[in-house]
Amino acid sequence: MKTKVLFASLLMATFFVSSSIMAQENDKRFGLELSAGASWATSKPGNTKLNTGFGFEGLFHYRFMPHTGVYAGWGWNRFGADESFAGSDVCFEETGYVFGLQFKHPISTWPIAYYLRAGGLYNHIEIENSDGDIIGDTGHGLGFQLAAGIDYSLGKNWSITPGLKFNSLSGDVEIEGVTTSLNHNYLSLRVGIIKRF
Repeated sequence: MKTKVLFASLLMATFFVSSSIMAQENDKRFGLELSAGASWATSKPGNTKLNTGFGFEGLFHYRFMPHTGVYAGWGWNRFGADESFAGSDVCFEETGYVFGLQFKHPISTWPIAYYLRAGGLYNHIEIENSDGDIIGDTGHGLGFQLAAGIDYSLGKNWSITPGLKFNSLSGDVEIEGVTTSLNHNYLSLRVGIIKRF
């Protein structure tokens, strides 16, 4: 009996502390997030099969309503390709800016919230040969990003943010006088960390 009472008391205390942490962190309007992870192409840009990629992103957050905010930042993602229209053993690197809206809502009294993001990209795709030289560049263009995940509070205004992101970007690249249209779509599994202030 004492064990059950002790366990119930411990469980209630944990929920109280968690909700207290969430309430304190929700008062913070700004945040800085760094994330990284693997990416998988869902299209073949220029009819090229891309290998599993890797990327990272840095975002600045501003919450202007209890559950709604904006974000902006910079990202980089790289995919290798064994064979492509641009030659053998090349890399496709997408870099540029991301901006958008975020909705984040706590789940009950747990120190967890889910988030949904929808935003734009202003990115470009560079193609590098096996020597690391840039042999093609689409120039910056507009695309979009959708994301969803969870925000798990670690306390003291720190959170870990595992999630999925979908990026879509199109552009034309000219290599040796031949123009190729690239439709670059990919899904990323990212794990990030946020510091709120």
